[in-house]
Amino acid sequence: MSVTSSTLNLSDNGIEVASLLEQQLLSHHVDVPMLPDVASRVLNLSNDPDSDAQQLANLIQSDQSLAGHVMRIANSAAYTPNASMVSLQQAVARLGMDLISEIAIAASLNSKLFKAPGYEKRMEMIWVHALCSAFWAKEIARAAKQNVEASFLCSLLHSIGRPAVLQCIADLAEKHEAVLSEEESRLLEDHYHVEYGVEIVSKWEMPVIVQESVKYYLDYNAADNKAEQAMVVYAAAKAAESTLWPEEFSVDQLKLNDVFADLNLYEDEIEVLFDKEDVVKKGVEAIRI
Repeated sequence: MSVTSSTLNLSDNGIEVASLLEQQLLSHHVDVPMLPDVASRVLNLSNDPDSDAQQLANLIQSDQSLAGHVMRIANSAAYTPNASMVSLQQAVARLGMDLISEIAIAASLNSKLFKAPGYEKRMEMIWVHALCSAFWAKEIARAAKQNVEASFLCSLLHSIGRPAVLQCIADLAEKHEAVLSEEESRLLEDHYHVEYGVEIVSKWEMPVIVQESVKYYLDYNAADNKAEQAMVVYAAAKAAESTLWPEEFSVDQLKLNDVFADLNLYEDEIEVLFDKEDVVKKGVEAIRI
């Protein structure tokens, strides 16, 4: 894990910040924000086989702001083309507990969860990519016959370490007067985000499948188990890049990525999969607004 100026081409300030980041990881003193209370309770409820729709509706209604967000999203074109639902109970009955839980968790987590002055634009970009990955993950999991609901959450959180790294960089830069260039910040973000992400989802007590996906999505062949889920997350992250930045990440090139063969998807299935891009875009816009 040790970083030198030769491995990442860092300045003296960059090396100092990298060293401090490593100290945080080694001591497990990563500054992890609290998971929003309602999001945590919704997650627990969605994993409880004895829970019911009324409990979920009551829980979301306990947070008036969240309830409004969930109803708006549930009535959006991405979920209900003819918006007509007037109550959470009706929304849960029509869309199902899994989908409403998914909406509530995504609405609770956003780019403002972490504070990194000077990095607001990058934080928003990371969040939009995470959302786009989550919606792509559902489509990819469905095509590959994997767990659709788990894939959404795993992909939504796959890059949660990125804003955490940026928050630490901002704090350390201010405290130690070690100003970094945008390029150096991105290098450190890329290098440490997985380890920071693992710390976060562990402290948030996320399901094992989420923790494994965050840890191994960039190297799914190294996963002892849950490798298929890590594959879905990796494929979704790549698909999101193609959707958000098509001039940099060609969809034609993406279709040739080994991950789709590893997911046992054939050429015709891959073609059908990428026809879902409009569905993904509608989902992202519904949550973002």
